[in-house]
Amino acid sequence: MHASPPPSPAFAPPHIPIRPAWIEQASEPVIEPDIPIVDAHHHLWDRPDQRYMLDELLRDTTTGHDIRATVFVQCRSMYRTDGPNELRPLGETEFVNGIAAQSASGLYGPTRACAAIVGYADLTLGAEVASVLEAHLRIAPERFRGIRCMTAFHPSEEIALNSGKVREGLLMDTQFRRGFAELAPFGLSYDVWAFHTQLHEVLDLARQFPDTSIVINHVGGPLGLGPYEGRRDEVFTAWRLAIQALAACANVTVKLGGLGMHFSGLRFHERPRPPSSAELAEAWRPYIATCIEAFGPERCMFESNFSVDKGMTSYPVLWNAFKRLATGCTPQEKEALFRGTATRVYRLQDYST
Repeated sequence: MHASPPPSPAFAPPHIPIRPAWIEQASEPVIEPDIPIVDAHHHLWDRPDQRYMLDELLRDTTTGHDIRATVFVQCRSMYRTDGPNELRPLGETEFVNGIAAQSASGLYGPTRACAAIVGYADLTLGAEVASVLEAHLRIAPERFRGIRCMTAFHPSEEIALNSGKVREGLLMDTQFRRGFAELAPFGLSYDVWAFHTQLHEVLDLARQFPDTSIVINHVGGPLGLGPYEGRRDEVFTAWRLAIQALAACANVTVKLGGLGMHFSGLRFHERPRPPSSAELAEAWRPYIATCIEAFGPERCMFESNFSVDKGMTSYPVLWNAFKRLATGCTPQEKEALFRGTATRVYRLQDYST
C-alpha cells in the first residue's frame, strides 16, 4: 500500500516563493559557457512579496552562462494609476523601456536586458485597440515587439486560485479577435499563455490569423495539479496531440520553459534540497523533446521565465538543464534554440558576436 503524498504548501498565487538559502544548496559548474543566449522570456516587478528588478536580473544573468540579451514579457508591472483604463498598461512599457535604456548604456555589463518588450493591450477593445498599440510603439519604437493578454483559464478552483481571474473562452471571443486582427498591420506578435486544455482555441486562432506571429508560452501549459494530479500520462498524450497540430501552423513558435511553476505538478520545490540540472532535464525532457521534434529547433526558443521559475531552481542550474536537453543537437540547432529563434521572432539585432 502506497503512502499518500504530503499536502502541498499553501503558496500565494501564482508563484512558488523564492528561498535563496534553499536554492543555493544546488551549485554546479556551468555547462558549455560559450554558447550565446537570448533569454526569450522574463519579468520585472517590485511587489510587497517579491522584488525582481534590473539588479536582481543581472545577478542571475552573470552567473556563468553567456546571456547576450533578454526579452521582457508582460506581467502587470508599473501600470499607471490614473488616466483612461485602456492606457494604464502603457506605464509598463515606459518602465521597461527605461530599464532597457539603462542596460543599453553599457554601465551595467554586456547583457542587453529587455532588448525586446512584449506588453499588454486589452484586445477586447476591438478595432479601437489600434490607438493603444500606436501609443506603445511611440514609447518604445525600437523595442516594442508584441502583446500578451492573460488567457490561461480553467474552471477548477485549485487551478483558478493560481492563475488569476481570466474569462472563459476569451481566445474565441469575437470582440477579442477584432482586436487581435490589429496586431499584424503593426507587425506585432502575440504571446499566448494558455493551459493544455485551451490549445484547441490557440489552434483555431492561429488558423484564423495566419499572418500574425503567435508565440506559445511555457510549452503550452501541460497541467499536473488539481483534477490532473496523478494523470500525467493522460495529460501528456492530449498535450502532445495539440502541440503537433499547432506545429502545422507556420505562424506559430513555442517557448521551451515555464515548467518550474506549480501548474506543472512537478514538486521539486517540496524537497529538502533543490533539483540538479540532470534531474530537471530528465523531468522536462518529454515536453521539450516533443516540442523540438514537432516544431523544429528553428521554431523553438529557451526561456527562463524568471523570476517565476526561481521558486524551483536557480538561473545557472536552469540553463544547465536546457543545455543537457540540447545534447545531441547540431551547433546550428543549438544556435536556433538558444538565440536564433528569439532573435528572429522578436526582431533583435544579432547578439551572436
